[in-house]
Amino acid sequence: MAVLSVVFCIALLIILISWAKLNAFISFLIVSVIAGFLLKLPLTGIVGAIQKGMGDTLGSLVGIIVLGAMLGKLVAESGAAQQIASVMMQLFGPKNIQWGLVCTGFIIGIPLFYSVGFVLMIPLIFSVVYRYKIPAVYIGLPMLASLSVAHGFLPPHPSPAALVNQFNANMGLTLIYGLVIAVPTIIVAGPIFSKTLKSIQNEPLKAFVKEEKNERSLPGKANSFLTSLLPVFLLVLTITLSFRLDPNGIPVQITTFIGEPISVMLISVFVATFSLGVGQGRSISQVMQIYEGAVKDVAMIILIIAGAGALKQILTESGVSKEIADSLQYLSLPSLVLAWLIAAIIRVCIGSATIAGLTTASMVAPLIVQQHVNPNLMVLSIGAGSLMFSHVNDPGFWMFKEYFNLSLKDTLRSWSLMETIVSFSGLFGVLLLDSFL
Repeated sequence: MAVLSVVFCIALLIILISWAKLNAFISFLIVSVIAGFLLKLPLTGIVGAIQKGMGDTLGSLVGIIVLGAMLGKLVAESGAAQQIASVMMQLFGPKNIQWGLVCTGFIIGIPLFYSVGFVLMIPLIFSVVYRYKIPAVYIGLPMLASLSVAHGFLPPHPSPAALVNQFNANMGLTLIYGLVIAVPTIIVAGPIFSKTLKSIQNEPLKAFVKEEKNERSLPGKANSFLTSLLPVFLLVLTITLSFRLDPNGIPVQITTFIGEPISVMLISVFVATFSLGVGQGRSISQVMQIYEGAVKDVAMIILIIAGAGALKQILTESGVSKEIADSLQYLSLPSLVLAWLIAAIIRVCIGSATIAGLTTASMVAPLIVQQHVNPNLMVLSIGAGSLMFSHVNDPGFWMFKEYFNLSLKDTLRSWSLMETIVSFSGLFGVLLLDSFL
């Protein structure tokens, strides 16, 4: 009966978000209250569980997400992202321009949130299309595949970062494993798959092409790359040093402190404030205004994560989360595949990768302990599932359709299929990596 109540609540969540068009945060709170009633928690306990779930989820996460948004916003506003794109275009040249766009999308996708990276990269894609007379979908889809993979697989993006927190995984290791899986996934879903799309002839809307900044006003090349990728460098460096240092010494304590995600992001934002802000002629107050805008950009994402945390706590305190895990472990599917499948189903129903990932986490978390699953790989498996088959209920689907001026059929054939390939390739990479660990 308890499991049926959870199934009903998940279905209700899907209906409220997809059909009733209710705000996702409000939907999570409504479903959390209903779940508390159905699972027979005491009335006073329902509100307490919701508050605890939101607090515990955001406690170690809100700083990472906000600081990540600040860094990404400054990378975009300062022109560092444009400088990175320009360097990659020069490096790869006209003959390999598609690979240049793929690498650019991946590098920029690490510090930037998906929607920001999407809008930022569209002018670059279209300028290449008009300059070299190359089909827009063929040249643009691989770059957007890179952005999508970074969004779903790599912390400090909201969903992977939240999953790392819920599963007590290691953010540095998750990032390293994610990079290992992301590269082949991008190649398959990007340059290889796009070869089948050359026949899609369309004229992207010139109204979406924005004027780029004058190159003289851009930050330096080394500055742009190093500042944008500083979180990656710090996480990889500290996790590498931790294996080599004496675990009881002071150096490893310093390394551990620096390697904490909140420390990594704070150091990165501090460096960026001067390297991409004050160093480029902006005042401190102007940089702070950019940061304030970044917080507004991610406010709803933070609330959605809080709402998912509330539902997770209701399921945990009622004991049904463990009951579900006990039932799932008797299925013939491996835990990593099962988590991927649940995330994929919720993603197809709801359209949001973030909500799909966080909802799945609340259901499968006990499996990690019961079946000794690698928590870092569980993050990536759910991340891959949460990207499955983007279609008409996903805002990203419509952004791609309208920017590239495509028919519904061609959007499904290109964008939706690309996301599906990313999802399956990601799962294959997770399972392959799991066989070696």
